[in-house]
Amino acid sequence: MQVELSKPAVQPIPPADPLRRILGRDYRLGYTLLIPLILVIFLLLAYPIGMAVWITLQDKTIGLPGRFVGLANYRDLLTIDPFFWQVVRNGFIFTVGSVALKLLIGLIMAVVLNQPIIFRGFFRGLLLMPWVAPTVVTALSWRWILDLTGVLNLMLRDLGLMRTSIPWLAQYGTAMFALIMVNTWRGFPFFGITLLAGMQAIPQELYEAAEVDGASVWQRFWHVTLPSLRTVILVVTILSTIWTFNDFSVVWLLTGGGPGHATDVFATYTYKLGFVTSRLGYGQTVSVILAPVLIVIIMVLSPLMLRGESE
Repeated sequence: MQVELSKPAVQPIPPADPLRRILGRDYRLGYTLLIPLILVIFLLLAYPIGMAVWITLQDKTIGLPGRFVGLANYRDLLTIDPFFWQVVRNGFIFTVGSVALKLLIGLIMAVVLNQPIIFRGFFRGLLLMPWVAPTVVTALSWRWILDLTGVLNLMLRDLGLMRTSIPWLAQYGTAMFALIMVNTWRGFPFFGITLLAGMQAIPQELYEAAEVDGASVWQRFWHVTLPSLRTVILVVTILSTIWTFNDFSVVWLLTGGGPGHATDVFATYTYKLGFVTSRLGYGQTVSVILAPVLIVIIMVLSPLMLRGESE
């Protein structure tokens, strides 16, 4: 009589999927959900950037097919172009000056509006007006103020501070300064309202502990407020740096990059080369060269921001 052998109680474990072990149990679902996002990124980001780089490799005029020239546009821009390095210098002066002043004035605005002053809500709304006003309205208003016969010259003459009017937007010594002032006026509310939100999130216990330890108002600001705002400051500085480097409307409406090329920045110089002179490939090269500059700035500031978050 044969005895039927019983089946083993424990079934053999199938070999583990190496991808599942590395990527997690639900990796198939995760990558399935990522497919739409990858397509959107490709269509809205990768494809335009790729086409922009491809155009820089061509001698292309608007309305005509391009002729492949390789890196000739980059070579000419970096070695032959008589105005490119002036544009680079202008871009850094305009950006660094504007962002530094916006940060300083915005910080002062946040500190003042964080105090229990009368009509605080009204002043918060009033100081947001430069930020929410249309750029064209802002630029044209300041162009009227800074005109040779404008309000600023009239006021300075009436106060006896000068005898003749100054062409603020039409001479080398003042045009860039005027642009920085206008860009600062338009952008400091963004810094102010963001830093104000950061200040209101700081626990009051920190200020009370510092006051008990005998810290002065300045010491509480330096050792409590600023360290607590470090991440917020870095974020708004990165955003404002990118926006200012790419600013076109204010510069173009106020000076058009002039006089000469005294106030030309990357955006205006790209527009002149690409659309005024119809050299689309050469003009596109200027904007493509700007991208690594912004990437380096972000790579320098981002670790500081992440370090602040970890602390």
